[in-house]
Amino acid sequence: MSLVAHPTGQYAFLPGIAPYSGGVVSLPGSEIVHVTLATPVPWRRGFEFIDRLLGSEGRPRAALCGIELRSPRPFTFAGFAQFNGLYAQVLRDWGVFVEGVNPVARTNVAPHPESLGEPSLFAFSYTRPAPGTAPRTFVVAGGGELPEGVLAPEAIIALADLSPEGLLAKARFVLGLMEARLHALGGDWSSVSAVDVYTVHGLDRVLPEVLIPALGPANLQGIHWFPSRPPIEQIEFEMDLRGVRQELRLSADGL
Repeated sequence: MSLVAHPTGQYAFLPGIAPYSGGVVSLPGSEIVHVTLATPVPWRRGFEFIDRLLGSEGRPRAALCGIELRSPRPFTFAGFAQFNGLYAQVLRDWGVFVEGVNPVARTNVAPHPESLGEPSLFAFSYTRPAPGTAPRTFVVAGGGELPEGVLAPEAIIALADLSPEGLLAKARFVLGLMEARLHALGGDWSSVSAVDVYTVHGLDRVLPEVLIPALGPANLQGIHWFPSRPPIEQIEFEMDLRGVRQELRLSADGL
């Protein structure tokens, strides 16, 4: 995986698939800031909030580099593609795409139990200037047990296998996916500030057998478990990562 520099966003990205990139990393002289909303808001209203925040800081729309959504329930593959078309059009209209490629990292999961009426913005990331000596910051996009670049049910790792061994196989695959993206962004586990896990299944074996041995120094930051389903039916385990210096919590009504 090769990084591509965004011409105006002050970050580089790992090209992924149409809905999102594999991850983003700040360029020298900038840093990525992570913002969590106090309460999720419908995704189109969320983009309006992002627009106001970026404008208030004198940042271009192209500074938006990460999106985290929460959906009412997992999509079918067809429904996922339909939603992604609407979502990607907003980024195109904003001028965020780079030569037809979506550079923005994304996580989209469905909280359990169901608590939302429509896909909503939960968090986002953007770039802003930082001292040249500041460490590079990054966001690794969410990923489930599907190989890179593939959106097909037959490609799901351990498809329909919810046995303990099946779930371990899914978790090992997703961990490998996260680690590959992390290294491609120039990071390692010592530079990770947050590890997020999304599943409705227990972690009693996944933690000691898969995650804790692999994370090394990132274990000091803890592992954040969100009782959630990945965005597509039949996918059972998802993760994302980030390494940032600035974590903000804001109300969407605050601007």
